[in-house]
Amino acid sequence: MSERSAAEVVEAVAGAFTRLVGREPAGVWSAPGRVNLIGEHTDYNDGLCLPIALPQRTYAAASLRADGRLRVHSLQRDETVEVTLAEVTPERPGGWAAYVAGVLWALGRSGQRVGGLDVVIDSTVPVGAGLSSSAALECSVAAAADELFGLGLMGSAEGRERLARACMAAENVIAGAPTGGLDQTAALGCRERAALLLDCRSGETRQVPFDPARHGHALLVTDTRAEHALVDGQYAARRQSCEEAARLLGVPTLRDVPVSGLEAAVTRLPSDEMRARVRHVVTEIDRVGRAAAALEAGDLAQVGRLFDASHASLRDAYEVSCAELDVATETARAQGALGARMTGGGFGGSCIALVPAGSVEAVSVAIAAAFEERGFAPPASFAVVASGSARRDA
Repeated sequence: MSERSAAEVVEAVAGAFTRLVGREPAGVWSAPGRVNLIGEHTDYNDGLCLPIALPQRTYAAASLRADGRLRVHSLQRDETVEVTLAEVTPERPGGWAAYVAGVLWALGRSGQRVGGLDVVIDSTVPVGAGLSSSAALECSVAAAADELFGLGLMGSAEGRERLARACMAAENVIAGAPTGGLDQTAALGCRERAALLLDCRSGETRQVPFDPARHGHALLVTDTRAEHALVDGQYAARRQSCEEAARLLGVPTLRDVPVSGLEAAVTRLPSDEMRARVRHVVTEIDRVGRAAAALEAGDLAQVGRLFDASHASLRDAYEVSCAELDVATETARAQGALGARMTGGGFGGSCIALVPAGSVEAVSVAIAAAFEERGFAPPASFAVVASGSARRDA
């Protein structure tokens, strides 16, 4: 976990741009990683999600080019990729640069007038931790493109929704990750000290107070360092199973299956596995609504109970947890957490726990000790606060 301040990263990425490109950038823009408090694998089922933006951000120093080419350099990878915008496809440029090129491709496809860019990227969002480093990358570039090409989308909620859709298309089509729109919407719509209640069907959002420090608690994130990837087929398989279940049940998506009718509905499905997948999605959507209500009532204990129920469902019914996530959440609970759950797509990545504010260090040490005892890679635990969305920094 980078301990650099935002000002230090802005200075570093701007200086690197000047060194690599030979001129100063027109500006530096950034977008945050995100943690989803609850509502996992509900976004592509038209459900509800409740993310917050992280203090950790991805920064893009950028300037216009006149030749219709994108030249992007990553300071994390010490790698430069160059591609003509007309040549951008799901096969080209590939890798991490696909997330950048895909944003310009998607904006152009939606009718926006975009062109070439020089871009240098730096980030404090852990990669592969399930904290949406990909959406932070996309949305930082989208914010830069919006201003540099005069698109005028960042200035309104509707415009930010259009940018989020472009970033989602970049990830789905060009980068090849079949994710829903949660991550991009959070990176472009979250506010400080609030969670964003997102209705993935209507696109409607509502800010829900989230400031656990007022109640003597903190949100602890643990990056388990277990390998996390959404393009290896497991995520896509879960999504396809949900779509097939909806078809068999005769509904547009699993959002249309009410909790009250869940058990009657799943008896119509052909396998125990599909029934379990549907149970998770339908009950998880319900948990999001109850968690938002609990936050608005200041009932963190209820939020913690919903965290625990969500993790159990993700582990047992959706089968996207792993040993590292289970150990981290169990250890946090044993150390006094109100609740703990995996967050993100699963198969590795991170978990979150609501812990007493004075216990952040003790819980972090206990999780690290539990990992060492089992021979897991050392985790990284850190407390976070709900932060703001994409913006211009310099």
